[in-house]
Amino acid sequence: MDAMEKSLLLFKDADLEKDGGAIAEKGDTAPPKLPVSYVTAGNRKVPVLKTLLTSACERDCAYCPFRAGRDGRRITFKPEEFATFADEMHRHRIVEGVFLSSGIAGGSIATQDRLLTTATLLRKKHEFKGYLHLKLMPGAEKDQILQAMTLADRVSVNLEAPGESYLHRLAPHKQFWDELLRTLQTAEEIRRNVDPRDYGRSRWPSITTQFVIGAAGEKDRDLLLWSEKLLKDLRLSRVYFSPFRPIPKTPLADLPAEAPERAVRLYRAFFLLRDYGFSADELPLTPNGQLPSGDPKELWAKLHLAESPVEVNTASREELLRIPGIGPKRAAILMAARRQSRLSDVQQLRSLGMPVDKMSPYILLDGKSPVRQLRLFT
Repeated sequence: MDAMEKSLLLFKDADLEKDGGAIAEKGDTAPPKLPVSYVTAGNRKVPVLKTLLTSACERDCAYCPFRAGRDGRRITFKPEEFATFADEMHRHRIVEGVFLSSGIAGGSIATQDRLLTTATLLRKKHEFKGYLHLKLMPGAEKDQILQAMTLADRVSVNLEAPGESYLHRLAPHKQFWDELLRTLQTAEEIRRNVDPRDYGRSRWPSITTQFVIGAAGEKDRDLLLWSEKLLKDLRLSRVYFSPFRPIPKTPLADLPAEAPERAVRLYRAFFLLRDYGFSADELPLTPNGQLPSGDPKELWAKLHLAESPVEVNTASREELLRIPGIGPKRAAILMAARRQSRLSDVQQLRSLGMPVDKMSPYILLDGKSPVRQLRLFT
């Protein structure tokens, strides 16, 4: 079996590993033509080779196709074999980066060493200059984490669940505090306390994590409180929410798949926490701790701004960001425009590219509510 065949077979299930991979179209069971996924790097989508170093794994995570004891062929790359293949994919401009993880075989420390060997060959021997996302294994040692951070543009550890009790339902032999969270904490401690210039870098890589949603009975409240904590304490760049999909011959095979719409709501809420100044306890939730259908920002505005609209001419940046349709870029445009002249009618907003219909119920222009075209049908 050559490297392309191996990578295609691994990629077919690799999006179950979940951190930022593409989601196959509903009903699409055909194998991909190329083992390429897309991740956000900077402000654009980057095609990456996303695969595992090996699908052999000694852990028994209840949702995973690679869990120990499940029938199926196991596929393994040798470090040099993978590094050569990834470099060829990059040189032929098929991919701009690599997302590399692995099943755990021979313990987390030995597995992390193989990942580091592969990444070192890619960077040093093949002089790979593209994007590299490197997984940190549960319980990786500090020196291994530091080495990973000298090689990668992004590192990540999958927490998988918002707390020990939920994790036990998904991965009974993983330790939430000592293996998973502690590894994330060590990466952040390095970013805070070690000068990247001492290792030939201008900055340290970003850090992300992932939650599997819909298999452990977790509430959106739990996920959002943990997301807020990770943003504040560990400065994570992103939290991914991956809808559970049942895999045959696993303990959770009979559970229903989680609706993708739940992940969409969680992402919208997460961006409110990360980019818009919201706190988790401000987000609208149902009595049982779930996000209701709809855009959480607009639901919040209906509760808080409909009767107390924001004066666009005097509002702070933080207040502007609470208005539906206004993000950081549009807030900056509004603040620059009102320094030139007072904003008093919706035509001025339209000329600035503002979504007037979305904003109008929640704003004042020079002390007056904008004239809005009422809907004929609801």
